[in-house]
Amino acid sequence: MANGGTLFLDEIGEVPLDLQNKLLRVLQERRYERVGEDHTRKVDVRIIAATNRDLKKEVDAGRFREDLYYRLNVFPIQIAPLRQRRDDIPVLAQHFVQRSVKELRCGKPRLTRAGVVQLQAYDWPGNVRELQNVIERAVILARGGVMEFDLPVSDATPPTPPHTRHNSKHAPEFLTEVELRQRERENLLAVLTRTQWKIKGADGAAELLGVKPNTLLARTRALGLKRPK
Repeated sequence: MANGGTLFLDEIGEVPLDLQNKLLRVLQERRYERVGEDHTRKVDVRIIAATNRDLKKEVDAGRFREDLYYRLNVFPIQIAPLRQRRDDIPVLAQHFVQRSVKELRCGKPRLTRAGVVQLQAYDWPGNVRELQNVIERAVILARGGVMEFDLPVSDATPPTPPHTRHNSKHAPEFLTEVELRQRERENLLAVLTRTQWKIKGADGAAELLGVKPNTLLARTRALGLKRPK
């Protein structure tokens, strides 16, 4: 079916050794026999193969044919894991949200800034597939509301927001308790001003910060913030 076109072989490192021999023959001679046929067919196909394994190590361990490895390794492209390209996560997340909504035929949920920051703070050992599964699950549970993610916090530092990067050279190494409280107060006041002191609901301060409304109300009272008359 792919004759004259491109055949994508995903997870090439999972192919058993007995099939690797047959695949090598097709790549070398461009000939094969269909199952149940006794005559040889010719084929002209461009092969693109992908794997998350280190095929050179698989060759050394005897689990992958060396000749097939070199035949496939004509033009290798190394793609960094998702944890090394966190700036791609918001775009991918939005894409998977739209696709999930279309496939599941459900209401479109809201992916908040707080949710994006949470996604970027996770290491994603399962890479893009894991991100897709997490997004799909969150879409189902959101029921058209705010998407929430139950992800462990990693040691990775989330990307610094663009508007704060230029001040990084002048930022102190740490903040005292008083400075930390002041910074928290300024941040909370900024989001309350932006939302016109709307706490709950869509685009409310609690949603933007990624906290529960009751938690935000408690912090507001603790910091002595009052809505201006």
